[in-house]
Amino acid sequence: MKRDPQHPEECPGRPEPPLPSPSISTLPAEGAELDLTPPVWIFGYGSLVWRPGFEFTSRKVGFIRGYSRRFWQGDTFHRGNERMPGRVVTLQEDCGACTWGVAYEVCGEQIPASLQYLNMREAVLGGYDTKLVKFHPQEKDAEEPILALVYIATPQNPSYLGPASEEDIAAQIIVSSGCAGHNIEYLLRLADFMRYFCPQAEDKHLFSIEEALISILPCLYYTEEPLEETANVPQDSKS
Repeated sequence: MKRDPQHPEECPGRPEPPLPSPSISTLPAEGAELDLTPPVWIFGYGSLVWRPGFEFTSRKVGFIRGYSRRFWQGDTFHRGNERMPGRVVTLQEDCGACTWGVAYEVCGEQIPASLQYLNMREAVLGGYDTKLVKFHPQEKDAEEPILALVYIATPQNPSYLGPASEEDIAAQIIVSSGCAGHNIEYLLRLADFMRYFCPQAEDKHLFSIEEALISILPCLYYTEEPLEETANVPQDSKS
């Protein structure tokens, strides 16, 4: 399933200087509130783009610079299990690249509730750390980037799987399923988000895995008996 050629992973505008390290504490496993100034924006680039799971005031489609989305994080809960870990996305530092996703604005009582929920979903169960990044909304009239919280899985966490070929990643996704559903659904929903909400952007890694998965699926249903012969087999009659 190929798309029309676009500029791969292109970010509008010129590259920006790196964001200075913020005076912010990472979210510990036991859960604690971050020292953020309301309203808080949370950037999602994986399952958060279609299933945030928390209440929010507004949402914006856009991108962050300096990162590429990669299916390098293992998942033994949401989209896999201990026996067959699934593969979900994390961010890899990549100068000149960008990652498209959705930023959610949370206000008032939404802030501690959303951070507590995401601490369990992303940090405790997912193995992700927190970081602040500059989020650029898709709207043409957007003036300044928004400082947003993002969850990133690093090679230091025990579930990190690292690089693999698109074919190997697709093969692993096909056989993996967890509490949130099948790993295939995760991949296809993310590809659909990019296709319908960010048609001007390209994610070669994501769509190459989708193409590899689609090419593998017919092989799983292969049978040596032709379908026309099967159709002519007489059926048992019932009196």
